[in-house]
Formats: sequence, C-alpha cells, structure tokens
Amino acid sequence: MIIGGSASQALATEVAREMNDKLCSVETKKFPDGERYFRIKDEISEDEHVIIIQSTGYPQDENMMELFFILDTLSDMNVTNITLVSPYLGYSRQERRFKEIECISAKATAKLIQTMGVKHLISINLHEESICDLYDIPVDNLSAMPAIAEHIRENYPEKKPIILAPDKGAENFAKEVATLLNTDHDYLEKVRLSPEKVKTKTKNISVKNRAVIIIDDIISTGGTIVNAINILKQQGAKAVDVICVHPVLVNDAILKINAAGSNSVQATNTLKSEVAKISVAKTIANHLKNI
Repeated sequence: MIIGGSASQALATEVAREMNDKLCSVETKKFPDGERYFRIKDEISEDEHVIIIQSTGYPQDENMMELFFILDTLSDMNVTNITLVSPYLGYSRQERRFKEIECISAKATAKLIQTMGVKHLISINLHEESICDLYDIPVDNLSAMPAIAEHIRENYPEKKPIILAPDKGAENFAKEVATLLNTDHDYLEKVRLSPEKVKTKTKNISVKNRAVIIIDDIISTGGTIVNAINILKQQGAKAVDVICVHPVLVNDAILKINAAGSNSVQATNTLKSEVAKISVAKTIANHLKNI
C-alpha cells in the first residue's frame, strides 16, 4: 500500500504504477487558519507494508507536520511495517554543529521520524552522506544521476556534452553522469593569481566550442550556477544547460539562470517545480522492489 503526501502525490502515483501496487485514497485539506487535516479513506491491515512518499521541502514545517499526521494515523491503525520515502528530506542541510549551542536540525528531525514509527527511510541525494549516521534505522541514500543521464541521452541534441560541476563538492555527481554517458566531465576551481586576484576556471578541460551541462544536487538561489554560466560563456562554451536533483529555486532563481545564458533549467521531481521534467519514480520503485 502506497500513501502519497500532499507534497508528492504525483510522484507517489507514478511509483504505484511502476510497482503495480495500490495507491491509498486519502483526504487532505487546509483550514482557514492554516492548520492541516488528514484522513486515510482505505482499509489497511495491521500486517501490511505501507510506503509513505512525502518530500518535506518548502513549506517544510507544513509538509513535515502532515507526514507526522500520516504516521500517527497509521500508529492508531496498529500498522508497524512502515517505509518512508522522502525524496527531498527537509531540515537535512545542517548535520553538525557549527556554533555553540545551536540545533542540529537533521538530528532533531531524525529523532522525530524514528519516534513516529518509521522502520526504513529512503531519500535521494542527501546533502551529506553522514546524515544516514544520525538514524538508528536503515537509511538508503539513492542517486538520481542514472535518471538524469537517461534523460540527457534521450533528449539532449549534443551526443558528447561536457558534464560540469559548479565546484569541487559536486564533482562526484558530474563524474557519475559522465561515466554513464561515456563523455567528459570537469569542475570549476578557483586559482589564486595573486594575493588580491582569484580566477575561476575549469580544472582539466577546455570548454571552447563545446556544449556543457552543469550538474548539481541542489539549486537554491542560483547564485553559484549563474557564476558558473558566466565563466563558461567567457571561456567560449557554445551552449550551456543546467540540471539539478532538488529544484529549491527561490527568489527568481530560474529567471536569473536563464538571464545568464542557460538554454534550459531542468530538475527531477523530488520537489514540485515547473522545471521538474525528470522522474525518479523508476529509481524509487526499482529500489523498493528489492527491500
């Protein structure tokens, strides 16, 4: 039985179709004062394996609270075999303490999710792999890169684009996609020319007259991506496209990226977005079939 939360109902429908499983009928609504209502409309047996699919991105508090309502309702129904698929796991960008006496939000979230009865957690491209260590239950951190590579193979006109990470931290994503496509990859690095001057350039490969696809896990404001596009244009790239896993995309980020010269901005459907053109339903379904 698959339950789709408000943030991921379309994705839950796709996963249920891929697995040939039943999608549970639910009722959700928001009261005039902003509080949420949730109801399960189908019968669920106590021994059933229930899979909840609910991203907890913006609005994080609202989506997280609905998730807890779902979990508490299942507890009242004596359901104990619960797997949570949260393709984008909110409050996971602070997994350690940077200043004294500040909340480690990823740890606090982990405590709540486990207390509410989740026995297995599945997410996609967590911001840090170390987040898995905050849980006492199995946590599977899936990669969206195969789905992204397949999308590029089927839809991108250039057969051998350079797959580029905007910084060293995202190089592993670019490398994974490039390996699947049998093409080149690189990342942008900062080179200090003098105590006062720093130049950002590709590490190993010239992009002159080459098509480039920038790959990243999360794009929030788009500032890093805009900087990367400007550098690639200066270095003679003939075309630039942008793909990310999690399209947070706040504060006119899409407009800024397009204005900088990107041909397109695309993302997976871990979050609802107008640019979410790449489905991770098969990635999730194939994994669920094997657990």
